[in-house]
Amino acid sequence: MEISGHMLALGLALLFAGTAVAQSVRTTHQLEWIEPSLIGLPPARCSAGMVYDPAMGATLLYGGNTYATLFGDTWEFSEAKGWMQLTPGVSPPPLQGASLAYDATTETVVLFGGGLTHIGESPSESNQTWTWDGVTWTQQFPPVSPSARSWNATNGMVFDSQLGKVVLFGAYSAGTPMNDTWEWDGKSKTWTQQFPANSPSPRTATLAYDAATSEVMIFGGNGPGGAYGDTWTYNGVDWVQQQPVTSPSARTDNGLAFAPVIKQVVLFGGLTGGCEDCGQGRLNDTWLWDGSNWSQVQTAANPEPSSGVSFTYEGTTKAMLLFGGWVTDFSFTNSTWLFKLF
Repeated sequence: MEISGHMLALGLALLFAGTAVAQSVRTTHQLEWIEPSLIGLPPARCSAGMVYDPAMGATLLYGGNTYATLFGDTWEFSEAKGWMQLTPGVSPPPLQGASLAYDATTETVVLFGGGLTHIGESPSESNQTWTWDGVTWTQQFPPVSPSARSWNATNGMVFDSQLGKVVLFGAYSAGTPMNDTWEWDGKSKTWTQQFPANSPSPRTATLAYDAATSEVMIFGGNGPGGAYGDTWTYNGVDWVQQQPVTSPSARTDNGLAFAPVIKQVVLFGGLTGGCEDCGQGRLNDTWLWDGSNWSQVQTAANPEPSSGVSFTYEGTTKAMLLFGGWVTDFSFTNSTWLFKLF
């Protein structure tokens, strides 16, 4: 459960297979995907919740799914320790597609929703809210909650530092796509539904908080029309569809997270259609969102095409962390990659 000595000595900063240059309207950076040498990885899976917990000084991962196993395990990742399984005294039920967000107002991780059944079984979702304090999970009992739901790729909610609240959007509930917007107030431990004048169409999609523009954003997702290729932002009052000159192709179940090092949102991979095991294509391209436009990054090495991935900024390595996902219609991976920006 540790990174190799060579990796530790270099702090994951110098192991690059090559150099690539990404162009954006702001500046130019060198970026590269690297696969660190690790032992003791979590078992292969898709749709596991994952978020960086700065109070704990590690990235937290919970749950996930394969055709054989619905996971209810808790893991942490850091530069110093690599992957390590945790053994909290209390945990949420086994879940796939639960969403995690770090609430800076309470220094806890919030978990909401998730699927209670295996892939291929009739959907059954949770509407439970749990919080993680760095040691154990605690179920919360707000007077009002969003309906039960799950996401195919994390995360369907993010902390909005301007609002001081966690923002949740959409997902699938009993097979029906949603487009409702909710906010979690960690101090009062309450959910409140918001009613913006405009919203993206009903879908399950991955959210990111763009700290450079102080907006929540989504790209694409999956709904009745299949996979989407639109970009939306939420300013705390209303959703606004953006009109970038350049954009990734339509997709769902992709990774999406903000990279503080370059102050841009990073998108990775995803599925070209709306069905994970129907022979549709998987992607392994990497894109940056600078607040107004998308630009593609060309790198010397790339993770394999995948969807249903776990993806977040990882503070101890100052890199984007990618874990797991579907790699074929019926197989999953537990590979771990870092997208290093410097």
